[in-house]
Amino acid sequence: MLMLNEDEVRDLLPIQECVEVLDDLFKEMATGAVSNMNRYRVPLPRGSMQVMAGMSSANGATGLKTYVTGTGAASQMVVLLFDIATAAPIALVSANALGAIRTGAASGVATRHMAQVNAKAVAIIGTGSQARTQLAAVAATRTLNHAFVYSRTQGKRERFADEMASELGIMVEAVATAEDAIAGADIVCTITNSREPVFDGSKLKPGTHVNAAGSNGWVRREIDDETIKRSALIVCDDISDAKIECGELIFAAERRVFRWEAAVELRDVVSGRVAGRPSADAITLFESQGLAVEDVAAAMHIYRKALERGVGRQVDV
Repeated sequence: MLMLNEDEVRDLLPIQECVEVLDDLFKEMATGAVSNMNRYRVPLPRGSMQVMAGMSSANGATGLKTYVTGTGAASQMVVLLFDIATAAPIALVSANALGAIRTGAASGVATRHMAQVNAKAVAIIGTGSQARTQLAAVAATRTLNHAFVYSRTQGKRERFADEMASELGIMVEAVATAEDAIAGADIVCTITNSREPVFDGSKLKPGTHVNAAGSNGWVRREIDDETIKRSALIVCDDISDAKIECGELIFAAERRVFRWEAAVELRDVVSGRVAGRPSADAITLFESQGLAVEDVAAAMHIYRKALERGVGRQVDV
């Protein structure tokens, strides 16, 4: 079994490659050749262990991601991969960086298929580690010239802007409010742990695409009812998962602002069954909770590259 650490994962999984890996994965999902188990939380005396599993026939692998939260200590995610032909465990992959990269890449896939082709400006709400991969993934799928960044702490948003401008070679501007960020944006990404909406949906300009990637629990709610009501197309990475974890859609459905029957899945957009952009002026919304099979596909991509390059450490099991 091959063991890979965080630094090796970062080197082996550029965001552009992960966007392609997940684009292929969602095409495979449309054929029914993928299995995915929704996240399950095992209660602990303090916190919980979170477990999610998936299988990709095209990747020849099944696996699970697991990690512990709520103890006060930093979480360390790991992905355990098995070869589906031999049932052998083949890799144990450190997955904090993997998780951030594949979450950004999922928004990149949605942006590729749902945002305006000529989108030039993006708003990023949130400045944590996953905000970096959100911006990088959008930049990998659209030719951006400007990014507007907002978070509650001025120093953090200014530091984020400086660092990402240097990394991506585009203008990244820290702004004073979320509404300032979305005012000129063609694409909006939210990646926070907020329990309350982080911007006023009435301020979105026509034609905006929104990636909502921070809510993975019913108590979290980044997107307001107005954004949901104005969205001509609402796409989930997986509807069954969203019914458990997508706080804003659960809240909106309870208040009769939204019907689950109106949502579609990203696999249907990527495969072309559903048009990702109903019209030039349509507001579109992608709700991302994160799927285990995304971790499996990304980890298999890392595993193959690691074998080619002689990276990692083989251990007997």
